[in-house]
Amino acid sequence: MPIHTHRSEDGQTLTIKIEGRFDFSTHQAFRDAYEHGDEKVTTFIVDLSDTTYLDSSALGMLLLLRDYAGGDNARIRIENCNNDVRRILSISNFEQLFAIR
Repeated sequence: MPIHTHRSEDGQTLTIKIEGRFDFSTHQAFRDAYEHGDEKVTTFIVDLSDTTYLDSSALGMLLLLRDYAGGDNARIRIENCNNDVRRILSISNFEQLFAIR
């Protein structure tokens, strides 16, 4: 499976790591990664260090995560983007919605 999750020791941070293509084929696995978690989770980290491709459906999935996590009050970081992925996020103005590192 191209999506792996890791919870911090205190259970408040959920890291979702996506390997390979982040597109519609990962839709259900991505939703399952955060929807069936514990209510103690207050911060989400989306680790894209091993993501090779990102399309418009992935952008939509990130917006669904944002809505799930509290909309404007959501604490979500997108980390370890390669140059191509960062460019797509920048063109889409996602740095206004997410902390991108």
